Amino acid sequence: MSNTYYKEPRKSLRKQLVLLLRAVKNKILSYYYYTKKEEFTFHSHIYNYFFHNYNATWENERAVEIPIILAALSSLKGKKILEVGNVLQHYGFTGHDFVDKYEGGVNVLNSDIADFKPVQKYDCIVSISTLEHVGWDEEPREPKKFNDAIRNISENCLAKGGTLIVTLPVGYNSYVDKYLAKQPSALGELFFLKKVSKRIWEEVPYEKVRDTKYNYPFSASNAICISFYIK
Repeated sequence: MSNTYYKEPRKSLRKQLVLLLRAVKNKILSYYYYTKKEEFTFHSHIYNYFFHNYNATWENERAVEIPIILAALSSLKGKKILEVGNVLQHYGFTGHDFVDKYEGGVNVLNSDIADFKPVQKYDCIVSISTLEHVGWDEEPREPKKFNDAIRNISENCLAKGGTLIVTLPVGYNSYVDKYLAKQPSALGELFFLKKVSKRIWEEVPYEKVRDTKYNYPFSASNAICISFYIK
């Protein structure tokens, strides 16, 4: 008798156990790092790092992106807000619209941001490490679709006087890196944070992140751009 029938369930059980242990480990670590209340400074403001078990945020750029975005959104209660990419919902932050080509969820509009046309324009639009995937992680690859997305957001989605806040990893998408090097006015003011140790980020000028590589020397993004644009 073949042992195939018996091996597959064992493999499946082993995989489930590995995933369970990883989830437990992440919950423990997220609680541990959360209790440490570590802080970073950005644009003269002090923020607490955001540590969460989902996506192990202490290991990546979510640790600094999310507190910056949440602080900005806290002053916009009652305003019409759109998030490009379904990110904040994974961490329990809802109450605004999301547009995401692939992910589902509450208030998530499945549409391509490069040609998305809302019924009513938004007072604020945020995007957390999402736009670098537009046209880059698709087949066939269309790098210039990134420009189309920025243009569409600004012209067709953002209301007059509205605010656009975008975070982008440096080193992930070479087309976006070249775009940022030109200091484009379409994104407004650009600021940069660099990862200087496994969990510590520091604000630095563009020259300090110009040649940053993705996934080196630390996992995921080692530098990010945060842009603020007011229409």
